[in-house]
Amino acid sequence: MANESRPCPCDIGDRFDYGGRGQEVQVEHIKAYVCKPPAGTDKAVIVIHDIFGWQLPNTRYIADMLTTNGYIAICPDFFVGQEAWKPSNDWASFEDWVKTRDAGKIDKEVDVVLKYLKDQCGAKKIGVIGFCWGGAAVQHLMLKNPHLKTGVSLYGVIRRFADKHSLLHPTFFIFGEKDDIIPLEQVTLLEQKLKQNCKVDYEVKIYPGQTHGFVHRKREDINPQDKPYIEEGRKDMINWLNKYL
Repeated sequence: MANESRPCPCDIGDRFDYGGRGQEVQVEHIKAYVCKPPAGTDKAVIVIHDIFGWQLPNTRYIADMLTTNGYIAICPDFFVGQEAWKPSNDWASFEDWVKTRDAGKIDKEVDVVLKYLKDQCGAKKIGVIGFCWGGAAVQHLMLKNPHLKTGVSLYGVIRRFADKHSLLHPTFFIFGEKDDIIPLEQVTLLEQKLKQNCKVDYEVKIYPGQTHGFVHRKREDINPQDKPYIEEGRKDMINWLNKYL
């Protein structure tokens, strides 16, 4: 289990020097980063950030990657103006901090974003992906939101929704084998519960040797042995979205 003084090892890792191809917009009470492909499309993906917030360059890099694959991508500020976590913050305060940012209480914001995507962007088929905190939010949405078609949860914190498995939509779960905060026994239990309770398509995949945040917080060129798994995770994410959107 995680060291209690560091309950979430969401280190920025290799913070990308990346400006982003999209633009920031105001969607009712929420700020959001939006990127659209050159060709028109009715497919969109909501990107739910991790604890480092909607402005993290790494997350915008992934949003732009979705756009290069033909999707409208939007990364809203699901903290709604509250400060994102900073690596310099005291980890002893993390649990109190995260209690004020509940991944299971984003429904109002999601409804606003869905309306924007449909009315302003012409989106008809909408999926969602999320990282860490956002991965837990994806699981929450897949359990209850009828307007989303599919989801990809990347190292979503299982314990946030440990007792809920009756998914409404096809969901892909990505985990790293060496993740300090999501032990493999939790992943195994998740698989067992999904097998017992889930009526829709799902997949749980563990990537060998990978740590928390590997898909969006490691540069591909940083370590040759990680590169294939980083690229595989991203490709698997895109393939899942392509299949269900």
